Amino acid sequence: MVTPEQIKDLTQRQASLEKFLDIERRTMELADDELRSQAPGFWDDAKKAEAHMKKVKENKKWIDGHKAVKAAIEEVQIAFDFLKDEIATEEELDAAYANAVDLTEKLELANMLRREEDQLGAVLKIVAGAGGTESQDWASMLYRMYTRYCEAKGYKVTITNYQDGDEAGIKTVTMQIEGDTVYGYLKSESGVHRLVRVSPFNAQGKRMTSFTSVFVTPLVDDTIEVKIDPSKISWDLFRSGGAGGQNVNKVETGVRLRYQFKDPDTGVEEEILIENTETRSQQDNRENAMRLLRSQLYDRELKRRMAQQAKLEAGKKKIEWGSQIRSYVFDDRRVKDHRTNYQTSNVQAVMDGDLDAFIKAYLMEFGGAEI
Repeated sequence: MVTPEQIKDLTQRQASLEKFLDIERRTMELADDELRSQAPGFWDDAKKAEAHMKKVKENKKWIDGHKAVKAAIEEVQIAFDFLKDEIATEEELDAAYANAVDLTEKLELANMLRREEDQLGAVLKIVAGAGGTESQDWASMLYRMYTRYCEAKGYKVTITNYQDGDEAGIKTVTMQIEGDTVYGYLKSESGVHRLVRVSPFNAQGKRMTSFTSVFVTPLVDDTIEVKIDPSKISWDLFRSGGAGGQNVNKVETGVRLRYQFKDPDTGVEEEILIENTETRSQQDNRENAMRLLRSQLYDRELKRRMAQQAKLEAGKKKIEWGSQIRSYVFDDRRVKDHRTNYQTSNVQAVMDGDLDAFIKAYLMEFGGAEI
């Protein structure tokens, strides 16, 4: 039975969202921006117009989301009043309440993804750690897990680099993932993933531990400005047969981009290496390698800003991007995230791409601090 206190709690959460999202300001901005988009010559500057329409879409998304939450809570209040008059049933009230809670939680979670980079796509790279075949097999399992996750969300996935393992699995794979707020959700996956299982590749049937690294960077679009020094770029060409498989193009020519990056704070120089074997066109591979370079440089600048902010806000819990983040213990039927302590015993569901609970736990704990 839904209580008045539960309805009051939902109403307070809705009011908080209205304040955090600044719905009143967004509504005024949307009306003004929509008028501007109808002005003659609006599309003469395509890049400027695209950025303007992106802002319109963004404001409309938050306004519509808040309207849906507010309407759903009003439906709960109406159903509660009708129940007292015996016009509605408890089942109808429970259904209305469940819908309102679901919409509220989704908007609260989306509220954790209001940074500019959160709205972008993502580049997800998986690299097998030390351990030979066992680690390479673990890398391929993670590749399947993220592929399933993206399929369930309707994201577009393009494989830009794929290297088979020596005997099984993969050494590395780079996935270019496009869709709404992809980076905002998948940034929680950056770090070292640890597998503990009885290895099928061990003759004695021993329990083994493997590590694989996952790197997630924002996939920049044409509206993001990134400075690249052309004099720091060099290219290598190589032939590649590709990885094969359903979603991977068989390619003949690959490109290897080398960029000499200098840290603006320390002055330390480092080579950024990007390989692209996505298509048969060398020019297309060059263009996409440049896009991936822009994504990496953008990500480095974001992390530099985060590090500076962390120094200023020492009281906040620091997020270590390169640390071990999650353990998958197959024998004990347990997957545990070490940052949030969220865990589940449904290992198979996780390996089939059900990552929502882990991502939500991360965003609810760290997302507000980021904003």
